[in-house]
Amino acid sequence: MSFSLWPSLATIAPEIGLTLLALILLFLEVYLPKERRVWIAYTSMVGMALLALTPLIWSPPVGGATAWGGMVRHDHLSQVFKVMILLAGSLTSWMAIDSTRLSKQGEFHFIIVIATLGGCLLSATADVIMLFIALETTSIPLYILAAFHRNEARSIEGGMKYFLYGAFTSAIMLFGLSLLFGFTGDTSFIGIAAALSANDGLNQISILVCMIMILVGFGFKISAVPFHFWTPDVYEGAPTPVTAFVSVASKAASFALLLRFLAAVFPEGILIEGQEIQLFWVNLSAAAAAITMTFGNVVALVQRNMKRLIAYSSIAQAGYALMGVTAMAQSGESAVASVSFYLFMYTFTNLLVFAVVLRFAAVSGSDDIRAFAGLSRRSPKLALAMTIGLLSLAGIPPTAGFFGKFFLFTAAVDAGYTWLALLGVINAIVALYYYLVVVKVMYVDRSADDEVLIALPQPVSWLLGVSCVAILLLGTIAVEVIYDWTRLGASSFISALSAAL
Repeated sequence: MSFSLWPSLATIAPEIGLTLLALILLFLEVYLPKERRVWIAYTSMVGMALLALTPLIWSPPVGGATAWGGMVRHDHLSQVFKVMILLAGSLTSWMAIDSTRLSKQGEFHFIIVIATLGGCLLSATADVIMLFIALETTSIPLYILAAFHRNEARSIEGGMKYFLYGAFTSAIMLFGLSLLFGFTGDTSFIGIAAALSANDGLNQISILVCMIMILVGFGFKISAVPFHFWTPDVYEGAPTPVTAFVSVASKAASFALLLRFLAAVFPEGILIEGQEIQLFWVNLSAAAAAITMTFGNVVALVQRNMKRLIAYSSIAQAGYALMGVTAMAQSGESAVASVSFYLFMYTFTNLLVFAVVLRFAAVSGSDDIRAFAGLSRRSPKLALAMTIGLLSLAGIPPTAGFFGKFFLFTAAVDAGYTWLALLGVINAIVALYYYLVVVKVMYVDRSADDEVLIALPQPVSWLLGVSCVAILLLGTIAVEVIYDWTRLGASSFISALSAAL
């Protein structure tokens, strides 16, 4: 390998590492005896945790750079999201150690690594071709994982719904991308924007149709209304570690791509037939944010299953993040930073909640909310961890969720969307009710099994401890450090985009 190739390889160091890790896992699956295959999970967990350091070691240049023929963007924003996605993959493998059906399944961890690889590529893509390749590299493994418990009807149903909805929306998105290429003659994000700026006889309706078709694909990936229908069934039916991974890693990668795509392809100043094209996606995003967070929180009020409740909560969380996407047109740097920080804290928060659900369901055989009655007496640590996770989702200090919502609402107000921020506050109050209902069930309600203690294996205790500490640190002394880091990523992204356009 010539030395001149090294800068290009450094831009995809995490992806190269994940490919090697996947090969190692396959080797261990073949040669390790069955009783020792739990080491596959540990290898996956530690490997992705170490790979999360690679974006920090090979830090991007100031302003970022493109590599591999302009297909991949190497900047501080991709650095933030790659670390986020790799940590999510590592914590998912860690969580799977607590599942007797998954801990020794080498193929499960192999597929998680491949999905993580796709997510990392998604967060750095700068070209339509790479966009679709990375999107499918992420999606296809997740379809498999959703139906991983092939002997359970719920898992098969969830996997089939996920696959059918995903295939349909991916086809629509691909059609929109192909039309956009046909109109502009370019596949790079910046090249498409330049062609749109030239406005060589383009028709406004045609461009808007392309945009809508592409946003259908994004709407599915982030669980935005009305493309959310798959979410409750997949969340309930899929193995809990898979549900956790889909809810954080897939969503983080999709939001990273959405920010890049909208800011680069449809920036401010592009006029088609005298109309500002940016206003269309901004207004569409604002409407989607309002509808998504309201629908998710209202429907969550009547849920009786914990995984379905978190599914609708996840839909609402996507609505909050869409506030930052909406504000990006006006607030720019602060909006992108707020979305990045929100998803970073959401990664630890949602994984913590699902880790508790997994441990409890392994003992009780149920994930109904009523089954959590008396959890504080059966396992004070589990109840405390769940409380911290739920309070963070609700945005209550001193948890990370408080600053996550604060930064998003501030960005929305600064961008002139005060009404959207107020609606977000109202929704946060509504959400607090159903989160506190779960807390009340754990600490107040009685159960026939109140005296039956729940054992916590050492890996589970460490996982809960690390996640709780991360959430509390992100809500107190570490908030400034992480927000400054996400702000650096946003600044690098916005300045490079301004220079290119």
